[in-house]
Amino acid sequence: MKTLLVLSVLVLINILGLRFFHRFDLTENKMFTLSHASKDLVSSLDDKFTVKAYFTSDLPPEYANNRRELMDLLDEYRAYGGGNFQYEFIDPGKKEDLEMEAQKYGIPPVQVQVLKEDKLQIEKAYMGMVFLFGDKQERVPVIQSTSNLEYEISSAVKKMTTAELKKVGFLTGHGEPTLEQISRLQEILAKQYQVTTVDLSNGSAVPPDIAVLIIAAPVQPLKSWEKFLIDQYLMKGGKIAFLINKVSATLQTQYGQPVNVDIDDLLESYGVRINTDLVRDVSCAYVMVDQQAGFMVLRNQIPFYYLPRASDFLKTSPIVKDLSSVVFYFASSVDTSLARAKGLNASVLVKSSTRSGRQENVFMISPNMQVTEQMFAESGIPLVVTVEGAFPSAFGNKPISIDTSFKGTLDSANRQVIGKVSKIVVVGDGDFIQDQYSGGNRDNFFLASNLTDWLADDIGLAEIRSRESGLKPLEEVSEGTKTWAKIVNLGVPPLIVIVVGIVRWRIRVASRKRIETRGY
Repeated sequence: MKTLLVLSVLVLINILGLRFFHRFDLTENKMFTLSHASKDLVSSLDDKFTVKAYFTSDLPPEYANNRRELMDLLDEYRAYGGGNFQYEFIDPGKKEDLEMEAQKYGIPPVQVQVLKEDKLQIEKAYMGMVFLFGDKQERVPVIQSTSNLEYEISSAVKKMTTAELKKVGFLTGHGEPTLEQISRLQEILAKQYQVTTVDLSNGSAVPPDIAVLIIAAPVQPLKSWEKFLIDQYLMKGGKIAFLINKVSATLQTQYGQPVNVDIDDLLESYGVRINTDLVRDVSCAYVMVDQQAGFMVLRNQIPFYYLPRASDFLKTSPIVKDLSSVVFYFASSVDTSLARAKGLNASVLVKSSTRSGRQENVFMISPNMQVTEQMFAESGIPLVVTVEGAFPSAFGNKPISIDTSFKGTLDSANRQVIGKVSKIVVVGDGDFIQDQYSGGNRDNFFLASNLTDWLADDIGLAEIRSRESGLKPLEEVSEGTKTWAKIVNLGVPPLIVIVVGIVRWRIRVASRKRIETRGY
């Protein structure tokens, strides 16, 4: 009778679960809950938006889970879409017409390993989706992970339903990295913006349709008239990201030297200064080095303190609050002490850890260098800052130097001395966005794209993008704490075994004595 009652209760719970489905999201940043930005986006659809998911039905469990999670997510979008968001799952199977349809949309077949009759076999499968809105279409050719699906879907909705995408321009002409060298960042930005380059060498103003101007890692000095054009762009309400290297250093030479791109006067006028130093941090990236061990040379992974791994973020800022850690490549500190006197509001978004320091004057940066505690006596060194307000012009009524390389015409008569309310981003590292120097760290690109969104007054999807960021770094602890942890880990388990053994031995002795006493 009791068994029957328990089974009845379980059946009732399952029936109620099917009728009144609810999923509890216990993750810290609600990774499995549709964000407010996505809800607002899909609820504002004014026409039919269709998702076609081409998924083979009998996939191995790890891929079948992706199919289920995608279906759950699309269900949530449809619930908030007010009838305008629709989706369908299509199994191309062995049907040639459906396979041709999938491939027409750019969804290719992939090979997966399937276990059948105790044998591993390679079979063809489809695991992609296409978005259709009017005459526009976007696609995700292969879904290998569900960790970033909400961002993929929401960014597609936004891109396809926006009449005209904003433009993001990267300054060129001074040895800056090409768009190919920042391909991962460009790929993220292209989901929401038109990405282009801006050349000021002919004296033309920054195009007025550029929503955000990014000045990343120039190695040659900017001309006076170029700085004037940048200044006037800001005065007219333009938004700028300054990602500047103040020290040129490489892992190969293990030596650094100051870089002068002649931009200090601009930044100081806008309330900030990038110092000519290198930040070192106990929380850092690791590098592979050759080390001599007797007659052998071994390749070991060791910490390189001049590649800071920053995880101290301003948690109230949507730009960085969901990031895990950002790896900088020979970063310089940023000084915001000038901002308040100019009536500007400066915020430090990213800081070094509680055990950090700065190298100044001579930049010898060997990974094998001897370190002392005094080298890491500083805490919270600013690495990324934002500044907002009505910026004063760096030129005022100052003359603009023009040399023989200038071939255009410069309109300096109608210059603005006090600008409209605007905002800038300043980072003492221009290399962290490059594919080559990022170390493959996704948060580097998420930080850069979030900063761009903030400058473009379009921060909404940054909330989703950052939620899928990587590993949470462990907090740094003192050497004393590490020593105690080692002692506990090595000493306590054997001690527990010894204590348990003694207790059991004493119990057996006592038991034997009781038996002997009864025998007498």
